[in-house]
Parts: sequence; C-alpha cells; structure tokens
Amino acid sequence: MTTPAGPVSWPGDHTAAAAFTFDVDAESAVLWGSPQNAQRMGVMSHQAYGPLVGVPRLLALLERHGVRSTFFVPGYTAHRYPGVVRDIVAAGHEIAHHGYLHEQPSAMNAAQEVEALDRGLAALEEVAGVRPVGYRAPMWDLSWRTPALLAERGFLYDSTLMDADVPYELAVTPGSTTSVVEIPIQWALDDWEQFCYLPDVSGSGLIESPAKAREMWQAEYDALVHERACWVLTNHPFLIGRPSRATQLELLVEHVVADPASWVATLGEIATHVRSLALAPRSIEPPVLDDDRI
Repeated sequence: MTTPAGPVSWPGDHTAAAAFTFDVDAESAVLWGSPQNAQRMGVMSHQAYGPLVGVPRLLALLERHGVRSTFFVPGYTAHRYPGVVRDIVAAGHEIAHHGYLHEQPSAMNAAQEVEALDRGLAALEEVAGVRPVGYRAPMWDLSWRTPALLAERGFLYDSTLMDADVPYELAVTPGSTTSVVEIPIQWALDDWEQFCYLPDVSGSGLIESPAKAREMWQAEYDALVHERACWVLTNHPFLIGRPSRATQLELLVEHVVADPASWVATLGEIATHVRSLALAPRSIEPPVLDDDRI
C-alpha cells in the first residue's frame, strides 16, 4: 500500500476545499434488507419527510448562499419522487449515484452489485436526464470489487473511503494504472449519528442538539482548512431538513462561504480538479490473515 496522500493544490488563491453533500435516501435506507418496514406507516413517514419537506427547504437554503451541492440519489428515490429529483437538477446541483435501493455493496455478491449499479444508473438517466459521474456506497461500505465496476461504467469519482484528508487517485485494483478519484469522508461529518432514531431500526434513542452538531462540524472544518485539506459534510434531508437543524446548517454554510481559504464546490468539480493534477494512483490491498486468525 502506498502512503496516504498529502496536501493537494487548490484552484486560485484557495488553500482548501469544502463540499456540502446530501444523501436523498428517503424510504430506501430502511427497506433494503428489511422489506417488512414498508408495513410501518410511521417509519415510512419519517423517511418521506426528506423529499417532501427537507429537500425544498435545503434547496432554498443553498440558493440563498449561492452554494452548489452534490445530491446522492438512490434509483428507488428517483422513481418514487421524480419531481423532487428534477427540482434538484433544475436548481443547478449535481446528481450522483447511491445504489438503487440503498444496497450495501459488501453484503452482495458480484452479480447483485452489478445489478444495483446498473439499475441505479438507468433510473437516474430516466428521471433526472443525467448520467452521474460520482458514486457513494450506501452505508459507506464498498466491496473490493466496487472501484473496478465504477471505472468500467465511466465514473470519475467515489466518495466513500476514510483513509485520507484530501482526495487522491484510487487504483481500481492493486497495482492498476486505472483509477477513480476518491474524495474521503468520515462518520463525524454525518448527521445520521447525531439525529437518526427509529425504534427497532436505527439509533440508540439519543438525539443530539443541532447546535452541538454544528459546533462539531465547524471545528472539523476549521481544522481541515488549517491542514489545507478537503472537508466534506454528509447530510440526509429527512434529518437535516428539520427546521432547527436546517437553521444550524445555515449558520455553518455562512461560516464556510465567508472563509476565503475555501473553494466551495460540488464533488464533481473537486474530482475534475484532482484528475487534472495527474496524481499517481494509490493502491489499497485487502488484509491477509492467517487461517487460524480468521
């Protein structure tokens, strides 16, 4: 394995990059692997809040501050809420791939993973009229197959792994010269851990204060800017779209947009810039364990 990527150069006078991203999971996040949840009207309503209320609120927020974002959309969400997905496109934001039914790649076999990728692509092309260049694995859980499958389908970037502070070129297999741009993320910059509670589905019952979440995300932003790195926030409209949380998100947007150090961009724009730097691909190999330790 090569060493982790160091700082990269950013456009213009910027010394860091920042992106606000949204996973529009809606019902898909609680249906794959648990289809019985479809019978729970309350659970379905909790998820539907995202496209029905959260997305319009977030689109208005982003427009107020001139921020273009990346929305990761499962194909199922596109089919269930086509008008909402088209509104995202009409507002000038990037649509990226997030599975079809929020399928976890590491829990599927090769044929199932291919089907989820291709079905999601077809849905986004049909509904949004775009073929996405970006991918984010549901549950942030790539299989070791996924990078090569993405490259075969012409994806430019993935935003799933957690092993660097800056984007890098990820070799699709160890030693390969073919790569996808990897834009790292982390669990601390995700609203699911702060706000998501569904009985018997997700969460411990603790729902954090929106102000506490903003304080944590802003502290990480300031630290990553100091490192000349790349800050990527992941939010879910069914969570962050609630009024008090959206209010705190807007304060964070104001903080980031006002910082001249940061280039605020979509992940597609960040990946295109990183690709232009012609970085050497980085190989990541799966660990090998002795039989008696597996």
